[in-house]
Amino acid sequence: NSVVQKLDVNDMAGIPLHKNYNSAVMETGGYENTAFVEKNCQNYIEQVRRLCLGEEDALAIQAYFSKMQARYSGFYYSMNFDKECRLKNIFWADHRCRQSYKEFGDVVTFDTTYLTNKYDIPFVSFVGVNHHGQSILLGCGLLSNVDIGTFVWLFRTWFECMYRQAPNGIITDQDCAMKNAIEIVFPNTKHRWCLWHIMKKLLEKFGYHVHKSSIISTIHGLVYDSENGQEFEEGWRLMLDTYDLHNNDWLSGLYENRGRWVPCFLKTTFWAGMSTTQQSESMNAFFDGYVHSKTSLKQFVEQYERALRNKVEKEFQADFKSYSQMEPCATTFEIEKQFQAIYTISKFKEVKEEFTGKIYCDVISETANDSFWSTYEVREHVTLHDHRKKKTFCISFRRDTCEVICSCHLFEFRGIICRHAIAVLIRNNITSIPERYIIRRWRRDVSRVYTRIAVNYDGM
Repeated sequence: NSVVQKLDVNDMAGIPLHKNYNSAVMETGGYENTAFVEKNCQNYIEQVRRLCLGEEDALAIQAYFSKMQARYSGFYYSMNFDKECRLKNIFWADHRCRQSYKEFGDVVTFDTTYLTNKYDIPFVSFVGVNHHGQSILLGCGLLSNVDIGTFVWLFRTWFECMYRQAPNGIITDQDCAMKNAIEIVFPNTKHRWCLWHIMKKLLEKFGYHVHKSSIISTIHGLVYDSENGQEFEEGWRLMLDTYDLHNNDWLSGLYENRGRWVPCFLKTTFWAGMSTTQQSESMNAFFDGYVHSKTSLKQFVEQYERALRNKVEKEFQADFKSYSQMEPCATTFEIEKQFQAIYTISKFKEVKEEFTGKIYCDVISETANDSFWSTYEVREHVTLHDHRKKKTFCISFRRDTCEVICSCHLFEFRGIICRHAIAVLIRNNITSIPERYIIRRWRRDVSRVYTRIAVNYDGM
């Protein structure tokens, strides 16, 4: 009793504790267990509170999802209950989400940090990027907690929902339970950590350090400027020596997992241009104004429809603009006009930026390797941290097939041909870009099934 009395009254409100307190104690080890101290009691009550949902809400949302599934083909949902039949986790995706996954499910971001509703249940979202670079919802849920078991359930449910097709890449934060669950459910999926989440922690981790400015600046330089793994590793070791950081556990953990977050280790994999969970964060901003921390589950689903309709409308507007308008070219090169004719406006603007950037590039050497391949060195004048410097890139070019591979790997990472490759193609008088460099997911002239599927929600 003395333990219970120390707990905040708010922690006890609305908690369906067992019929007598002793049974609750028994499940956490009993009075005889010396590990059962105040902290354990708080953890137990927190656990029960997290599993607790209003009975009315649980029944209403189950009935609602059943109705949606019966009424609309392709609507998918799953509800997870605890041993006492209390609603624990929810996942759902409508038919449009599922068909969108067929087009844009190669790379997804997964985020749990957005919304904690009045039941202390986080809203989670799977988000991709469409042909306009807009965030597109690929399923979402409400979770009771964020442990490995919950994530395994969620990922397996999502996998079944998405026709048992695993994504090629997934971006998350550094959560260990999430990492382990991904390894279990998606063993062949490339998993990277959100770079933004890591970099924003630098001030928190080194704000106390006498050399904080220099350390943070050095890490930024290593992360964003390193051209390859060797350059990063050598610079990292020098930083540890210079500032005596060998015993910093956080940095040690980051270095051990450098292949999950440092761009130079990841740039040969296609990430649709996503380096962070920025897509899910923009999805979260999209939901803002519709739901908040006091939103009930019933209200959440109703407001979710309004938010989703708004998102679909914005995509429709971008489609219409890409069909009816034309972004002007930056140059008179025929290969730029090819991209102008078939890419969406937003993606052509990215290509256009590379053609504009070509003026800062000089081809400084050419070496013939054999009768097919040649190697070029391209020097670019770049601006880094308010000062200009020259960086050299190595480009391999095959004459008969017009295949071009640049050491910057922008095309592999973003699906956008880089200025260095453009410089080599133009030097070789190439007037028609090979089909392999025109990515289907960025085209505006592709008929996509999901765009003909309505958002079918009609309130609770």
